[in-house]
Amino acid sequence: MELFMELQVIGDRAVKKLAFSHIVHSIRRMNQKHKNDTRNRKLQNILFKFLQAEEESRAKRAFTILCDLHRRRVWFDERTTNAICDACFHPSSRIMIAAVSFLLGYENAEQEDDSDASSSEDEADQNPQILLSKQDVYKANHKGTAASKKKKQAKLQRVIRSMKRQQRKSVEEAGSSYYSPLTYLKDAQGFAEKLFSRLQKCNERFEVRMMMLKVIARTIGLHHLVLLNFYPYLQRYVQPHQRDVTTLLAAAVQACHDMVPPDAVEPLFKQIVNQFVHDKSRPEAIAVGLNVVREICMRMPLMMNEDLLQDLVLYKKSHEKAVSIAARSLITLFREICPSLLVKKDRGRPVDPKARPKAFGEVTVASDVPGAELLDENISSEGKGSDDESDAFDSDDETALQSAPPGIEENMEGSDANKPDANEDTNKEDEASDDGTDEGQDNSDNDSDDIDEELDDDSDMDADTDMSEDNDDDEELKESINGSEDEGSDQDEDSDEGDKSNGSSSKVQKRKLSDYIGELNAADASLRALKRLAGAKKAHVSSDETGKILSDEDFKRIKELKAKKEAKLALAQHGLIKGGGDTKSATFKMPSSDQLSRKCVDPLQLEAHIRRKMSKEERLAMVKAGREDRGAYVARAAVKQKKTGGLSNKQKQHKKRMPLAATRAKAARSRQEKQQQRKRSGNQFRGRKAWK
Repeated sequence: MELFMELQVIGDRAVKKLAFSHIVHSIRRMNQKHKNDTRNRKLQNILFKFLQAEEESRAKRAFTILCDLHRRRVWFDERTTNAICDACFHPSSRIMIAAVSFLLGYENAEQEDDSDASSSEDEADQNPQILLSKQDVYKANHKGTAASKKKKQAKLQRVIRSMKRQQRKSVEEAGSSYYSPLTYLKDAQGFAEKLFSRLQKCNERFEVRMMMLKVIARTIGLHHLVLLNFYPYLQRYVQPHQRDVTTLLAAAVQACHDMVPPDAVEPLFKQIVNQFVHDKSRPEAIAVGLNVVREICMRMPLMMNEDLLQDLVLYKKSHEKAVSIAARSLITLFREICPSLLVKKDRGRPVDPKARPKAFGEVTVASDVPGAELLDENISSEGKGSDDESDAFDSDDETALQSAPPGIEENMEGSDANKPDANEDTNKEDEASDDGTDEGQDNSDNDSDDIDEELDDDSDMDADTDMSEDNDDDEELKESINGSEDEGSDQDEDSDEGDKSNGSSSKVQKRKLSDYIGELNAADASLRALKRLAGAKKAHVSSDETGKILSDEDFKRIKELKAKKEAKLALAQHGLIKGGGDTKSATFKMPSSDQLSRKCVDPLQLEAHIRRKMSKEERLAMVKAGREDRGAYVARAAVKQKKTGGLSNKQKQHKKRMPLAATRAKAARSRQEKQQQRKRSGNQFRGRKAWK
């Protein structure tokens, strides 16, 4: 290896090429059947030593060999990857540029693969998991007029294409086919900091600095790093007239993730809004600014506030297509993550109207298998279809009575037993009030009516208490008890000052109030018992769910149910079926933070739908392309003369014989016109004379 590395430094081109091919092919043959790690490690150490040396020629040849073997997946391990990444800090600028361009080459190759897949997805017919009901296909092909069937078939094709796209994305996410050498960095934070410090000090040309900037932003996004000095550095380049500003903005978007403090990115975010999105800016700059704002808010929703969002949303009324589309995409995003920031008319029908973005540093931990609830919904829907409602209602009542503890039944019986006592008390009160004066009778009737209403409300409250109420409900019950005691004491004081009839009614009131307090205590005890029962049931259910093991058939069933749900959603979005609450709402699926970090932001996507002004050469090329299928220009008269058929209808109309009366009228009209012309030709008007 050392000998052949020395041979590559010699100026002879043939010897250099021969030595390079010999090293690469010998290492490939050595690792063809099985990999010998000890020999590979020795050879790697030799190449790493040449790469870390300051001599540019040997380091360049070692770097070329490492990159070629890595690209051929011969040395596809972390040691080789980290050695290539460490070449970004080589003193030679040529090797540094080669290492940075190699790292960015994987990102460009991934974008090309995505574009090829998206262009060929319409031609590909192999997707067995598209689940559409036969009724939808039959309606699209057999129901309605010819025009309506044509529209339905076009919508159905769009549904199939969108479902193919979604399934392709889900397969890619499940397979995790994404690879970049930056993902295998041992010290990603140190790599980003060192490269950023070199970027700040270097005097390279603008293209090289942009490449270094993109590598740093990609590393920050992939590993969720915190490099707070990077955002103020980007801030001084954010101008609409800046060269390659979309590439710079794409790097800024990629460096944003949910672990960065919003205060660090806020100055950059405000400058993007102030420089790009205002009334005096060009439509292209406004569209790019709105798209960048959307991408940043997708990664960091806490950057947006209500006033700014409502100002940006007003651009949906713009006459420029690119601007209005960008503003509507911003509305679609916030309908999903935080609908409360939008005006009511812009909210539409969100999935969760109370949705809020996660706080800074908040992480959601999965506690169950994703999609397992679809199995429960499917089982419950099948159970509902098989059983009658009455049988289900009776069985629910029996199970509720069997599972209730004895304390609750006694409390319920006590509360029911109190009701006839209350009726007897009201009858006695009526008898006692008949003996008194009319005024006392009115007062006692009013008091008894108020107490009866309170008892009715209390009984309704006991009947409607749910098993999942909190401790706050207990406090409210106690406060209502204390309030009723205060009201009873006030009524006692008023009754002592009144007549005898009022006094007798106050005694009835005291007895009535004690019954009321006892009944509330019984309700309080029953409520606590119900809460204990609910807690026990909830713990039992959670223990059952955690102990359940899903089989392969369950996972297949979950996959089928997900595909059916997505098909129904796609059909509802394209207007083929009338969707309910679930199918109508979710028009945008929010990607996770890992998906956003793996996805490379394309600068061309930030300027989508922008109509560029063509140059003169492009316009001429477009004109010439339109003339290719057209023949040479020929005059219309020449075409008529070359005509080989008979006369046209217009020519026949001219040769048609006119009736005798029409012929005479025409001759007389032409004779009169000639006479008038002769009269005018002899007498020339010379103007009015000034004298006589």
